[in-house]
Amino acid sequence: MGRKSGSLVAVAVGAFLAGMFVNPYRTADAQAMNHVYELRTYTTEEGQLPTLLARFGGGETALFEKHGMTGVGYWVPVDEPESANTLVYLLAHESREAAAASWRAFGGDPQWRTMRTAQPVTLTNLVSVFMSPTDFSPAN
Repeated sequence: MGRKSGSLVAVAVGAFLAGMFVNPYRTADAQAMNHVYELRTYTTEEGQLPTLLARFGGGETALFEKHGMTGVGYWVPVDEPESANTLVYLLAHESREAAAASWRAFGGDPQWRTMRTAQPVTLTNLVSVFMSPTDFSPAN
């Protein structure tokens, strides 16, 4: 495994554990209802991470909630080069089907379209991984 892949795996594990610590009620609630988690990693073009963070902090996460997605946590890696261009976040969904419906509704939301136009960001990579906890996971 390369340095970048190893770093992203470490970020993913850390993001999940930090999300449980920061927001244990939502995590426990999601598990009790048999939800799935979606770990998303966005890599921006050089210099665009501040714009992406401003958009997320300026209402994009509220739109996630509006469309049925529960934000567990949002992180920027500590180490270079990912700290300059990467956002990692974890969402909880009722199911994979609910996630698909939520993303469709989010994509069609006029408020999202306005945000995207006002604060454009070019992603060079987007990774989405759906996860469910193991039997021995603290999240179970």
